[in-house]
Amino acid sequence: MSLMSWGMYPKIKSSVFSYDNEKVLKQIIEEHDELIPYGNGRSYGDSALGANIVNVKPHDYFIDFNEKSGLLHVQAGVLLSEILESFVPRGWFLKVTPGTKFITVGGAIASDVHGKNHHVEGCFSECVKEFTIMTTDGEVVTCSKEAPPELFRATCGGMGLTGVILDAKIYLKKINSKYIDQTTIKTNNLKETFAAFEEYKALPYSVAWIDCLAKSDEIGKCLLMAGDFKDDGKLDYKKKGKLSIPFNFPSFALNNWSVRAFNWLYYGKVKERVSKQKVDIDTFFYPLDAIGHWNRIYGKNGFTQYQFILPKYASYQGLEEILKAISDSGKGSFLAVLKLYGKANENYLSFPIEGYSLALDFKIEKGLFELLDRLDEIVVQYKGRIYLTKDVRVSKETFEKGYPQIEIFRQYRKENKMDTKFQSLQSKRVGI
Repeated sequence: MSLMSWGMYPKIKSSVFSYDNEKVLKQIIEEHDELIPYGNGRSYGDSALGANIVNVKPHDYFIDFNEKSGLLHVQAGVLLSEILESFVPRGWFLKVTPGTKFITVGGAIASDVHGKNHHVEGCFSECVKEFTIMTTDGEVVTCSKEAPPELFRATCGGMGLTGVILDAKIYLKKINSKYIDQTTIKTNNLKETFAAFEEYKALPYSVAWIDCLAKSDEIGKCLLMAGDFKDDGKLDYKKKGKLSIPFNFPSFALNNWSVRAFNWLYYGKVKERVSKQKVDIDTFFYPLDAIGHWNRIYGKNGFTQYQFILPKYASYQGLEEILKAISDSGKGSFLAVLKLYGKANENYLSFPIEGYSLALDFKIEKGLFELLDRLDEIVVQYKGRIYLTKDVRVSKETFEKGYPQIEIFRQYRKENKMDTKFQSLQSKRVGI
């Protein structure tokens, strides 16, 4: 079967295995090596691509919900969107959510995803009470932070390389509105952008769009959106209709000039330095989900998202240097998202550290990987790291320099005979 990730690069041939029950899944694991779980295919790179795919998506049952504690028990194939549709009208929301709701719970654990509130709530693993996972010998293990802690730390952020997650118990948070009170702050440069993040960090949610093609004194200018849920009792959340991109755009449609035009219009739409408005959950948390198949905008060759994080003490200088390199290259991204993060957790391969991250989408074209190699050098220079869920090309050497617990993860995989049983294209490339 032909498979690809959300970035549409690379495209590979894989054998896909489905299972109806744990007995069948155990047989699949016993009879095949180089397996990797596959959910809804929304990771950007090659982390869920490999020779043999285990299809988890059909396992999407809601098992139980505790109305008092907000503890939800679901199978691993349940989408975050399905949780929202069922529970926002009942006054509950995800404690941690990434920028798309079209990922599975199992994928959220495997990537240890984060959102616009990491500086307050941390990663997705913080809301996970426990999960069950089938490991290399076909054993089903119930896993939490307390027992066995090593498996929890390896699985949360472990990119599917410790086994197949079957189900999970996660805590939701109580809300009383489907609306967010959003404050938008328009800045003129990176210095003002950092000042705005600090000024509004008391609000639980914040994210900034950066004009990555701005030059000289305007480098780092942005629109920062910060907010929190309203308390108006309006919870009539419904699935919206959406536009869809019907075909791959011609590759030339996305170029330096079209990105500059978009950035000029997007930045220019906000007239005041500070403005306030009421927006719904989807507009604030999942703006791109309103467009079906938006990945086709980048053309048939696909795209990659380059997301890195720098420690807080080095974020300003490092981001200034990276934004200058991108601006000078002319390979701009109209999706350039800056976020503030809190402290790192104990999981071996979780991405966030205390500091700032920038995520940029680039179409696959001549000269791109050379630019990204140059950005890698700057990230390493400033003691940062690359996000595996978005990556499709980082070298083993660059990856290792950003993750100090990589040898613990490798040793754990080897000791438990996971290193040959569970593999992806990405795991082979970066040696995990």
